[in-house]
Amino acid sequence: MRRVAPAAGWAVGGLVLFAALLRISLGSPTIADGANPALQAWDMLHGQVLLHGWIIADANYYTLELPLYAISEAALGLQDLAAHVGSALTYLIIAACAAAVACTRSRGAAVAARSGVVIAILAAPLVMRAGVAVLVEEPDHIGTVAFLLGAFLLIDRAPGRRFTAPLLGVILWIGQVGDDTVLYLAVPAILLVAGYRNLAARKFRTSETAIGVAAAASVPLAMLTRAVMRHFGAYATVPAPTRISPVGQWPQHLVVTLHAILTLFGVQAPARATALSAAAAAFGLACLMAAAFGFAKVVRRWRSAGWAEQLLCVTIVVNLATYVISTLPNLHNSREIAAVLPCGAVLAARALVPSRIGRRACARAVVAIAALAALLPLAAAAVRPPAVPPSVSLAAWLKAHGLRCGLAGYWDASPVTLESRGQVQVRAVTRKAGAYHAYNWETDLGWYNPSRYDATFVIADPPDAWPTEDYTAAQFEHYFGHPLAIHRVAGHKILIYGANLLDRVGPPAR
Repeated sequence: MRRVAPAAGWAVGGLVLFAALLRISLGSPTIADGANPALQAWDMLHGQVLLHGWIIADANYYTLELPLYAISEAALGLQDLAAHVGSALTYLIIAACAAAVACTRSRGAAVAARSGVVIAILAAPLVMRAGVAVLVEEPDHIGTVAFLLGAFLLIDRAPGRRFTAPLLGVILWIGQVGDDTVLYLAVPAILLVAGYRNLAARKFRTSETAIGVAAAASVPLAMLTRAVMRHFGAYATVPAPTRISPVGQWPQHLVVTLHAILTLFGVQAPARATALSAAAAAFGLACLMAAAFGFAKVVRRWRSAGWAEQLLCVTIVVNLATYVISTLPNLHNSREIAAVLPCGAVLAARALVPSRIGRRACARAVVAIAALAALLPLAAAAVRPPAVPPSVSLAAWLKAHGLRCGLAGYWDASPVTLESRGQVQVRAVTRKAGAYHAYNWETDLGWYNPSRYDATFVIADPPDAWPTEDYTAAQFEHYFGHPLAIHRVAGHKILIYGANLLDRVGPPAR
């Protein structure tokens, strides 16, 4: 019973956290960036394991999010709810990995308290819609953090075991197949920390050397795996934007990076602030300060810090530094530094809660405070009403009128397909040089084959959409001709034609 009761408690806590994350995810609509991976997972579930014909973005999330989406769809079918379940499962895994790293070498009440601190910091940004969009909506770089934390946990708990280096190489290899973030963050962090520890010990035939070699070996292995997959007809990917920006732009990028950090921790309040948003921003600021305190504490005692603490600090520095000098920074791109949030949460938990809490009364108080800090932001985020995106009305109208295949802009196409459970196939197009082409990423080229599909309608954006200049009713009419009928649904215009529009859609244009 002494073993069963704690296990049951953690299981119940995990279910409660999953339910809260699912409810929070349902409060935000599934946009195209989440609907397309759901369609990819559906193809994988039905035998297209290598996703032949797909053009996927620079991060494919093939080794974590897509399998989770496929599992959700196996239980629920192709629908919007399955995408939300997959997103909630991803964030639950991140929370579990972060808590496991934070609780290393802690005992008793300290385990629960540190876990509470981690969950509180991870939940803080979810009160804001911007945080939900980055963390528990479409697959994004936040899911890749599971491979980083898994690797750090293995090194921290079993640095000298024979299986550590080979298993570490496997974790990093699998992670890199799904997202190059592992290559740019985890591998450099491990190499730098392993090299430092070797230099500090003045020894090189050590377990640190084996760990560094395993991290380095994972890079060519991942490249080879991708090459083999492409040889057998796997998906194509868009090259990652890895260019370095001009030095003169770096000061401006520092300001943008600060804004991204504030967004990640939930500090940025909306323009129309309420009492709830102001309280949430204050709580997010406290979480950011706790993470900064944990970072500074490790730096101050760097020589005596453990593997995980050093790796987490170096990961944060590498992530922020590479972001600042790259061409990626903009005010809507905080997902590129998503690893900073869980890494900071672990550092905060380790710094704020000692590994052992002696007095029982003190232990109970600390656990109660940590639990309250975790539950408050989760509850505040979960009360947000479920989102009803335009894709719901569009899918229902199209099904009711027997329209089964058509075209739209990127942000309208796949969400309608997912909302209709695949009964309505809407394909994304883009406009270039006055002509419409198949969209050039997150798309299946087989969708645009006029011998397989008969696209007879177009969904035009409302006048206030952004960007609207390529997807207005006037632009579609200018290219495809005058439609047989035009209907207004959910602020959009649906143009119905009597011919197959795919005959006039060109191949993907770069």
